[in-house]
Amino acid sequence: MQTHHLNINDPAFVYDPYPTLADLRENLPVFYDEVWNKIFFLRYEDIANLLRDRRLGRSITHILSRDELGWPPPNPLTRDFDHFQENHMLDNEPPKHTRLKGLMMKAFTPARVEGLRGKIQKIVNDLLDRAEDRGQMDLLTDYAEPLPVTVIAELLGVPEEDRHRLRPWSAKIVKLYELGYTDTQAKEANQAVVEFSAYIKQLADERRKKPGEDLISALVQVEEQGDKLTPDELVANCILLLNAGHEATVNGTTAGFLALSRNLEQMERAKEAAAKNQPEFFKLAVEELLRYDTPLPMFERWVLEDFDYKGIPLRRGQEVALMYASGNRDPRKFADPDRLELTRTDNFHLTFGLGIHYCIGAPLARLELQTSFQTLLKRLPSIHLATDTIEYAGGFVIRGHKAMPVAW
Repeated sequence: MQTHHLNINDPAFVYDPYPTLADLRENLPVFYDEVWNKIFFLRYEDIANLLRDRRLGRSITHILSRDELGWPPPNPLTRDFDHFQENHMLDNEPPKHTRLKGLMMKAFTPARVEGLRGKIQKIVNDLLDRAEDRGQMDLLTDYAEPLPVTVIAELLGVPEEDRHRLRPWSAKIVKLYELGYTDTQAKEANQAVVEFSAYIKQLADERRKKPGEDLISALVQVEEQGDKLTPDELVANCILLLNAGHEATVNGTTAGFLALSRNLEQMERAKEAAAKNQPEFFKLAVEELLRYDTPLPMFERWVLEDFDYKGIPLRRGQEVALMYASGNRDPRKFADPDRLELTRTDNFHLTFGLGIHYCIGAPLARLELQTSFQTLLKRLPSIHLATDTIEYAGGFVIRGHKAMPVAW
């Protein structure tokens, strides 16, 4: 296997990774990066196959100890963060993952998500009501961020006066999913987990005494064959819902609007569909925007047992990096993949994953994005970028923007 170093945190790469990814996808679609100690895969077929392969998983310490892996002792700076990781479904494998996901899905039902449709529309309308007369706003802080955070808060049953605390907690926690985070970021993430956990425990205690219609009340009560979520599992999975439940939507909103702004013909088609109230158009459009500029561009998996994949030796304890952003632009899968085509129908993208770890929040993210884009373009048909300079907030794994000024 060839070696190559991809500096995914290079600001120039974060700003526009697609030319580099296209070159690697054609000429070096699999390589080992000694700096990150990961094997990178860049083609759609390989990523899709490995996501479905149960010989890889999101965690490894359930089958190998830290000593066996050659890892140093746990970092005391991330003790509470590590405990959070151990108790949510995303970073666990069967049978624990199966149990946790089954319990979560009993509460996080399609009917509960569909029941949020009216609330999502009201939140979107309220956000636009506040901004409309100003003639300008920051699409990130005034629209993209408040929408999913408010929706998740509604879902969990977080009182309105406490909701301002959720986004800062989440923003600090997700820094630890980047490669090469600092000790300062580790301390801040750990403290955010401590504070967020204490808050969710308090809410859960209140819901045990006085249940409501919210998800925390449902999770407190949910049971499967005598099995319940432990207090730590309930807390960890509620935090996971906020983190995973809004990062894709926030980044998907700003990245999607940026893509439309750089493809004005497609922007005009979207505005026309919004004016004509065509929700079916936006169902397709959102899938294309999620493919075209992937909100969470890379996910990792551990190799759980030795095997060869297409002649490539994968050994237990190794880590693979699956470049969703590259797979979503693979011409072997998508016709003319670098072209934004909002009515694209053959669009089985990788953005929400595949296999047992497929994102349970995907229906909610889709509903939020469809509603937010359709309403935004209908109510503000002259909306446009108000800057020539777009900056990204940090690394590649959580690829979000610093700001996105718009005007109308």
